[in-house]
Amino acid sequence: MKVYSHERLERLAAERGMPAEYLHELRVVSSVLPFKVNQYVVDELVDWSAVPDDPIFRLTFPHRDMLPPDMFDTLSALHLAAASPAVIRKAARAAHAQLNPNPGAQVDANVPVHEGGPLAGVQHKYAETVLVFPSQGQTCHSYCGYCFRWSQFVGNADIRQAASDVSRVVSYLAASPSVTDVLFTGGDPMIMSATVLDRWVSPLLAPELEHVRTIRFGTKALSYWPARFTTDQDADDMLRLFDRIVAAGRHVAVMAHFSHVRELEHPEVGEAIRRIRATGAVIRAQAPVIAHVNDRAEDWSAMWQRLVELGVVPYYMFVERDTGARNYFGVPLTRALQIYTDSVRGVSGLARSARGPVMSAAPGKVLIDAVTDIGGTEVFSLRLLQARDARQVGRQFFAHHDPAAEWFDDLRPALGSWWPR
Repeated sequence: MKVYSHERLERLAAERGMPAEYLHELRVVSSVLPFKVNQYVVDELVDWSAVPDDPIFRLTFPHRDMLPPDMFDTLSALHLAAASPAVIRKAARAAHAQLNPNPGAQVDANVPVHEGGPLAGVQHKYAETVLVFPSQGQTCHSYCGYCFRWSQFVGNADIRQAASDVSRVVSYLAASPSVTDVLFTGGDPMIMSATVLDRWVSPLLAPELEHVRTIRFGTKALSYWPARFTTDQDADDMLRLFDRIVAAGRHVAVMAHFSHVRELEHPEVGEAIRRIRATGAVIRAQAPVIAHVNDRAEDWSAMWQRLVELGVVPYYMFVERDTGARNYFGVPLTRALQIYTDSVRGVSGLARSARGPVMSAAPGKVLIDAVTDIGGTEVFSLRLLQARDARQVGRQFFAHHDPAAEWFDDLRPALGSWWPR
């Protein structure tokens, strides 16, 4: 797998005919946010005749508007002045802190305490589900510019999440009988070899963890590197691992990230999906609605329809989180709701399993149900699909309708407080 990042990414863009002005912007933005593409993305997904407006190019290559204007100008001046790498890195670290590297209180509130100290590389926000960030899986085959986990990839240990001790994770799970689901995430666990991933998974199949019923894998590999499940050297070993989890009586959920229908068009994607499903695993698809890439209803309708045809379950349409390049990719909530509504109208009931638009905010997964009128006041009707406080799951509440709002924190309660404390 040939990959392009840093100087190699700039050379690739130059070879593909991008102008000098863009190459400078690429250098500036990629000194703050992480970018990496592989040969499959370059050759099979990007339509170079449509660049720079091609949606996959927008998804994977830098754009100056991914940084706030003042931040871009500061870094641009340093690059133009040929500042030393150390000076640029220092400025980039300062920029990271301004881009909300860990949104939704995911470090402050989600990292559990176990045996007297924080359990690094683990998050436990909802009673039933634990997220594990294996240290060997904290990269991806390619990076999405919108990724809310960008802080994992910028080489800043102060904001990175990684677990290195399987035994501590197992000990915590054994002491947490409410946990039914473990999600391996990152990064991308499918970047690991089957042998390494097995070292994380096999202990979860032990009798003392019988309460862990579902093993989830969050991955973009089906989009960016389907060979992971077809022709990679250990592709068969990975599928045998899925087989073994299923044979142990656990459910395997592959949480696939598909951002655009084009990611489903290559025949190898269909073959990879077929092979995964043959193990008994279920593939569920999710992604945020993001400007410049998939902010048209027809794109979502086409993607959901194709997913159903391939045997994949449409799961979530998320809202872009308040982090990283959000000012470039963000879509107003009112527009996101309209995109979702129009998308659903374009498909049959089988493809309407996708829930959205959903904000993974600090309180939980907030579904935007509708814009409606209550007593002459236009409001967002909202509902908690999942909640940090399990007593609030399913609760409906209301916010003043703000056409410019892009995130939960932009909203104001319409009828007193959000919900009883």
